[in-house]
Amino acid sequence: MPGRAGGLLDFLNVAAVVVDIEGRIVFWSPQATDTFGFTAEEALGRYAARLLLSEENRHRATELFATVMATGQNWAGTFPVRHRDGGTRRVEFRNVRLQDDLGDVYALGIAVDQSALHDVEGRLAISEQLVSQAPVGFALLDADLRYRLVNPALERINGVPAADHIGRRPRDIHLSGEVERIESALRQVLRTGDPLIDQYIVGRTRADADRDHAWSVSYYRIQGPGGRVIGVASSVVDVTERHLAAAEAERARKRLALLADASARIGTTLGVERTARELAEVAVPDLADVAAVDILDDVLTSRVRPRTEEGPELFRALAVTSAFPTEVTAAADPVGEVAAYGPERLITRCVRTGRPVLVARCEARDLRHIARDADAAEALARSGAHSYLAVPLIAHGETLGAVDLLRTRNPAPFDDDDVLLARELAARAAIAIGNARWHQNVRTAAETLQRSLLPPAPPKRPGLRVASLYRPARSANEVGGDWYDVIPLAGDKTALVIGDVMGNGIDAAAAMGQLCTAARAYAALDLPPDDILRHLDRLTHGLEHYIATCLYATYDPGTGRCRIANAGHLPPVLVRPGHKPRLLPLPPGAPLGVGGVGFDTATVPLHTGDRLLLYTDGLVETRDDPIDERLDLLLRTIGSLGPSLDDTCARLVDSMRRPEDPDDVALLLVELAETRHDA
Repeated sequence: MPGRAGGLLDFLNVAAVVVDIEGRIVFWSPQATDTFGFTAEEALGRYAARLLLSEENRHRATELFATVMATGQNWAGTFPVRHRDGGTRRVEFRNVRLQDDLGDVYALGIAVDQSALHDVEGRLAISEQLVSQAPVGFALLDADLRYRLVNPALERINGVPAADHIGRRPRDIHLSGEVERIESALRQVLRTGDPLIDQYIVGRTRADADRDHAWSVSYYRIQGPGGRVIGVASSVVDVTERHLAAAEAERARKRLALLADASARIGTTLGVERTARELAEVAVPDLADVAAVDILDDVLTSRVRPRTEEGPELFRALAVTSAFPTEVTAAADPVGEVAAYGPERLITRCVRTGRPVLVARCEARDLRHIARDADAAEALARSGAHSYLAVPLIAHGETLGAVDLLRTRNPAPFDDDDVLLARELAARAAIAIGNARWHQNVRTAAETLQRSLLPPAPPKRPGLRVASLYRPARSANEVGGDWYDVIPLAGDKTALVIGDVMGNGIDAAAAMGQLCTAARAYAALDLPPDDILRHLDRLTHGLEHYIATCLYATYDPGTGRCRIANAGHLPPVLVRPGHKPRLLPLPPGAPLGVGGVGFDTATVPLHTGDRLLLYTDGLVETRDDPIDERLDLLLRTIGSLGPSLDDTCARLVDSMRRPEDPDDVALLLVELAETRHDA
């Protein structure tokens, strides 16, 4: 089928009139009726000049008509034409001579109302000026998505001359990876006729192949006056500045969110290792693809060593975190191990200068100064490591170590904004690590003091087998004032003491030491247990801000009797062969240091094979469970354990305590051997 003609002639409503050699009208088109107002019946056979022209214009028209008929030359011009309604209209004419096969000559007049023609000319001129001078890129593509028209603005945007666009498709012009989406959108507009407005596209063109740009693109289907689809038009507005501003605002929002997240996640405990892991986990993946935290070994060991410009630095890797599985983590120094980093390493430079080290785009030589060895450098290269940032961890003017950041999949290099963000994260983590290190030093000192005050091993006593155990709280908590003692008395008797100073740290350990020493001194006087507690109460009352619980017992193998006094301590457990374990019902008494409260001594007969467990509250007390339930659990647990006293102590603590329990535990377990009384 022949293709449909364009609609411009229809839009102009071009009229056709044919007159013979005498000037009579012999053909009259429907458009002529629209232009002049006369029907074909009214016009055919009439003299054209008399029908359409006023008397003053007929002579000139007759001369022009005679010239065309005689010479065959075409003529074009404007004449005022009389309309059927009595008015006059200016009409543009194009006249040519026709000849038929008989040799007869005719004149063909093609006529257009001048006002309609001027309207079309004006529209075309405006359209052409807008398209050619507008700062907005404009293109017209045909139904096959081939460029038919490109304005200078789009020529500049694409970096391709307009002539090189014509006949080619977008995929032949654009570098953007979104060209498939662009052509799909164009086909959709051609198919449906529904425009797509303000489509956001980010990519690169030949005009600036090294930098991303952003454009707002709109697509419209173009149709002629008769509805014929001509193609699709696209307008392109460069919105890169708006895109960059929005991207920067989004980056700022993410930085604030990351800092808020860091405030909540870094320093949740007083553990150095845990704080290092929290820093690495916060940095990944929003800031880096891989993060590692290395602390100077002398910082962790509290050794003072002068910084020098030469020689290696000893680091201990505390955390390595990646946003995804990668061989970079395997190439890093193993967590927990000490490694010597030479002066050429970038992390060494970072801690020695106390300033960040930024390598925006890593070359092979840079990777050799980042990795621990050549194999690790090759692993970094294979993983796509392309940007590196090291930031020192500084707290109270002291450099503690550094955090290493790498980007492998994130294509953007680290920049100055990333340095500021990393420094802020490092500063917060450094304070937390410094506090954790101080806490660990204090805790270590307190634990050392406390262990030095406890008996190194229970002495052998007549009629008794004795086992003991001290388990400090986890490293994130300070040690308490738990203690126990086994004191030889006159006449083969033995004093058993267990207590707990309420508090923690060095002060609690020191107070515990005073009580432990005093208990030994008073025990030498061979006083009843209640008198011992009264003396200790007066002593504790003099220790400012401290009170303590204590249980003091004396065992006489000659009588088989155990005399016990309690100062606010948990009751001991009696395990008798053939019976269920039970708590001894002792008068509770008030804790030491309360003052003005009396103590009572209870006497408990013991037999061969009986076990007596003295313990501190860290064994049974938790934040969530009722104490009665925990004591019942203690009775069930101790009844199922084996014959070894040391094994019983260890298994009891492992069964009853949770890793997160914050308190110390002290145990004293005695078992009665054969006594003179039993014999």
